[in-house]
Amino acid sequence: MKHSGITTLEQFIVDQQALYKDAKGSLSKIFRALELAAKIVNRDVRKAGLVDILGNNGTSNIQGEEQKKLDVIANEVFINALARCGEVCAVVSEEDDDVTWIPECADQKYIVAIDPLDGSSNIDVNASIGTIFSVYRRADSSKAPVLEDCLQQGKHQVASGYFIYGSSTMLVYTTGLGVNGFTLDDGIQEFCLSHPDIRIPEHGKIFSVNEGNFSEFPDGVKNYIHFCKESDKATNRPYGARYIGSLIADFHRNLLKGGIFIYPPTAKAPNGKLRLVYECNAMAFIVEQAGGKASTGTQRVMDVQPSELHQRVPLFIGSVNMVDQALAMLNQSLSS
Repeated sequence: MKHSGITTLEQFIVDQQALYKDAKGSLSKIFRALELAAKIVNRDVRKAGLVDILGNNGTSNIQGEEQKKLDVIANEVFINALARCGEVCAVVSEEDDDVTWIPECADQKYIVAIDPLDGSSNIDVNASIGTIFSVYRRADSSKAPVLEDCLQQGKHQVASGYFIYGSSTMLVYTTGLGVNGFTLDDGIQEFCLSHPDIRIPEHGKIFSVNEGNFSEFPDGVKNYIHFCKESDKATNRPYGARYIGSLIADFHRNLLKGGIFIYPPTAKAPNGKLRLVYECNAMAFIVEQAGGKASTGTQRVMDVQPSELHQRVPLFIGSVNMVDQALAMLNQSLSS
């Protein structure tokens, strides 16, 4: 009898375990916690229109953004799952002002940064949303964890990934050994390997940016957008404009098809809008492992030293040739 060849997430991690720097299986336990939490959130997303979990919660997060009911639910689900796994001493969440310390695990070496529900403005309109996570290892787990342990540069990530809740539910992640994607099989409730060894094309035909803010963009970004829209058969322009308003959704499409996502500094948000610790570092690790590039416009995203948990940075991320072109035009305008 011919076997189907299905590889589940758990089996994949077991098979790859020997290649990890962590030989004791701690990362496996963290991933199982993340997987369980994602299944719970996915269940709630799927039935959102049937129960009272749509709409606003009546509260705001640390950024002053109105929290959706599912934001709060997802935050609680992921923090509780990570706290119970026994391998995480602290969780930092975009939805919380401060670090969630886990006293009973104070001697553990891992810290998880998480955006529990990215793209929550799309919840009520049934567009793709997701969860972004990063895993860091403390330098010295013999001491009590402190805030500085949570403010590491992205280049020190042990793992990062995202769950996307769309037409299908997927997990895409890296541990520094390439990027792999898993799709949730609803029938058996397992994430199964569907996109092995993801590589982002060096060049793409998609640019993703909120052009509603065009008047506030730096001149170099305006020039690049004009470049994307120009007709030129030799370079397959104009490129297609695709912008969903959910970082995960726009990034995921561009990762698979090739493209660039830009959230530049603006007059109203000179430091950009996206969060370094919860969003940008995770996506930067993934895209670099897939052969792409991520920059703030002035430096590699993963080289930025966080000064606070909710720090924002501009983001230029995607296919390496497209990011390089955008940065060249940005720098040219700044130097002229």
